[in-house]
Amino acid sequence: MSPTGTPRRIPMTVTFLEMAAKPSVLPPPQPRGKIAFLRAENPPIHFYRYLYDTIGEKYFWVDRKKLTPEKLAEIIHAPTTLLYVLYTEGSPAGLAELDLRANGTANIAYFGLMPEAMGRHLGFFFLYHTCISAWLNPISKLLVNTCTLDHPRALPLYQRMGFTPFSREERYVELP
Repeated sequence: MSPTGTPRRIPMTVTFLEMAAKPSVLPPPQPRGKIAFLRAENPPIHFYRYLYDTIGEKYFWVDRKKLTPEKLAEIIHAPTTLLYVLYTEGSPAGLAELDLRANGTANIAYFGLMPEAMGRHLGFFFLYHTCISAWLNPISKLLVNTCTLDHPRALPLYQRMGFTPFSREERYVELP
């Protein structure tokens, strides 16, 4: 809240991207060390919130913070939601959330790395495996969006993977 009691709004530009076929880029090499890409099936709410809050803190991820535990569980435990966690040396290093509610379309609802995983060349590896996992479902399109509040390398990473921008919008995030 601002000193006047009104919610604080931060402007941003959102870029919407799409991919109409499996990534045609070469698979990235396996990063050094112990790496695991695992699907988290029905994770505890506190684990999801830990990942969401830690990864999203710097980038103003606030939407899921506004949800009750029951509403959040309804979303992340739905059969149309696929959660993937990247682990390095046994610790969580990233979160990817796929939303398959739209028939024939998947959306990468959330994607990010833990702060300590940044700069270790894990982003492309994690995104590649997230995209391949999405295309294992009967989809004809994979969507993602990013904004000017996200990591500055997010948009180039998505484009390197083969996503193409199709729309931009001026929006704002309202801090709780």
